[in-house]
Amino acid sequence: MIYAITVSLVILLLCGITAYKATQVKNETDFLVAGRTLSWPVLVFTLLSSWIGAGSLLAGAENAYKNGFVALWQPLGGWIGLLVIALIAGRARHFAQFTVPDLLEARYNSTARVLATIAIVISYTIITSYQFIGGGDILHLIFPQVPRTTGLYIIAGFVIFFTAAAGMASIAYLDLVIGSLVTCTVIVAVPVLLSRAGGWRVVHDSLPVTHFEVLGNYNLAGAIGLALPTFLLLVGNQGMYQKFFSAKSESDARKSVIGWIIGTVTLETLLVAVAVIASAKLHTDRPREIIPLTAREALPSVLGAILLGGVFAKVISTANNYLFSPATNLIHDVYERFIDRHASQRKKLIMSRVIVILLGVFAILQATQFESVLKASLYAYTVYGAAVTPAVMAVFFWQRTTTAGAISSILLGTVITVGWELAQQFGPRTWQAHIGGIDAVYPALLASCLSLILVSLATPAPSAAKLAKLNTKITVE
Repeated sequence: MIYAITVSLVILLLCGITAYKATQVKNETDFLVAGRTLSWPVLVFTLLSSWIGAGSLLAGAENAYKNGFVALWQPLGGWIGLLVIALIAGRARHFAQFTVPDLLEARYNSTARVLATIAIVISYTIITSYQFIGGGDILHLIFPQVPRTTGLYIIAGFVIFFTAAAGMASIAYLDLVIGSLVTCTVIVAVPVLLSRAGGWRVVHDSLPVTHFEVLGNYNLAGAIGLALPTFLLLVGNQGMYQKFFSAKSESDARKSVIGWIIGTVTLETLLVAVAVIASAKLHTDRPREIIPLTAREALPSVLGAILLGGVFAKVISTANNYLFSPATNLIHDVYERFIDRHASQRKKLIMSRVIVILLGVFAILQATQFESVLKASLYAYTVYGAAVTPAVMAVFFWQRTTTAGAISSILLGTVITVGWELAQQFGPRTWQAHIGGIDAVYPALLASCLSLILVSLATPAPSAAKLAKLNTKITVE
């Protein structure tokens, strides 16, 4: 009963925040970037909550349950990426745009904008889809009479409603509450769980030695294959840049990264520790559910209920973020740019909400296609990371990049990632035998980076006027 009550209170809290923030949405800027009013403490928790969702709570935990602390290789890529982000957060806010494709069009052209939007829609709706899967799993654990598929549809409905209602303003303040709740709860839960499991020695003796080795059951290439997609997603992350664009100032954007680094390293390490410790005590044929199962079966009821409610809210929060980003792209980078340049603020708000609903339905359809959340997360990260991230990083770090180089990079990164995945699943057996053990991130990223460099060097350098746009606030023509 206490678990049902806790989750019900979480849902009521989310509804209350959303209803309040929805009354403050008056125009496109309010909906897309919260009126550019977010302070750095709010940014810290919205960045933390949007980054740590089902990918960590389910996919990372699934890997930790099966293989131990080697699962930390996946968040390690993100931690390295955060160091890169620390260099560019203030500059990103200085440009004061709405989306990553805004940057790409200003630096390259409208084709780069559209291709990036396609890659974002593909990858982010996949990420949203496995948040729905995770939410359905958690509802089933709390209410066994609710089938997982039904739970998936219920969660999808909540997420679509929350996202369509108030946009970024709702998301940011939901994240503030959820991020602080989950962080504090997990910090308390780890020592309690370790004590209940019998202490570190009992845990260590109960699990395979490989669970505590640097590479575990992986080789070096496999471990890097966990880290690289995460790194690429983070440093080019559309949602992250949108949060920076929502900051009150460049100073707030820079300060938020420091808190984000501390929070991310702490929370992701503790989540992997929870899954590893719990694997010595609990056994399940659905390892992606190990953290919510731990909250239900291995912690004191009050602490477990709070953790379960926090995990549930975290999944909803991440789904909100990753559903909102591609909706932003379609309304701002496609609808306004190419379909109706003179749409009124009211019409743009209506279209924004319609697009959120349509993308939500698309994510539901995708949720039925993935059995492994870990596999889905790595695929989604690779689509975005190989296609968009190299061109985005070139905006900040390589002035010699040309429009042709960026377009070829985005196109090849997307096509090779999707094609590689399709070949592994549906291609002839001879193809599957040759490429089945090679992660898509390697060929996709290699082709994307090489084409960016070689095509740029083979084509005329960008003009001084084009580069000058990046030294002032960008205005997309």
